[in-house]
Amino acid sequence: MIVHQIPVGPMQNFSYIVVDENSNESIIIDPSWNLMELELIIKENNLKIKYIVNTHYHDDHTRGNEEMVASTKAPIIQHESSTLKNDITVKDGDFIEFGNSKLKVLHTPGHSPDSICLVGDGKLFSGDTLFVGNCGRIDLPGGSASELYHSLFDVLHSLDDDLVMYPGHNYGSTETSTIGKEKMTNMIMQKRTEQQFLDMMG
Repeated sequence: MIVHQIPVGPMQNFSYIVVDENSNESIIIDPSWNLMELELIIKENNLKIKYIVNTHYHDDHTRGNEEMVASTKAPIIQHESSTLKNDITVKDGDFIEFGNSKLKVLHTPGHSPDSICLVGDGKLFSGDTLFVGNCGRIDLPGGSASELYHSLFDVLHSLDDDLVMYPGHNYGSTETSTIGKEKMTNMIMQKRTEQQFLDMMG
């Protein structure tokens, strides 16, 4: 897989275009602002967009959906608990396949009830569940520190250390990281009890 990481908008978001190298079939993850830049990458590389995937329903990750649907004719994929308009729903353990590539869906609620991460080919697209050096906020509607704790420690903490992490925002010291590095250096990922985590998150 080839990953195009595209900084977009006023909130330091990342949109992604993930390409299956054999077929040029691709997915777009979280189209928001700067859609012309996404269009340019698609055109220059002659990409066929199979799906538009949202890591969660917040506007800064979904506001480009309709425009990209009009442009690419691709259906929108979201977690089954999303309240937004979509064409295909997924649940934990499902796979999103494009060309010869596939990404596994991990349901990681906490930042929002419908938050998902995508993992495959040595890569983790972590949305707003985990950032470089931090995690997604839990004070928005549907946020839950308890759910985030279980998403981080029952799901992400058990993943392979070598996975390259592509977050939903450019909030850290680097644009990407690895799960192993986050386990070592990210204060949020240090082992603690659920109650200690809840106290820390306020």
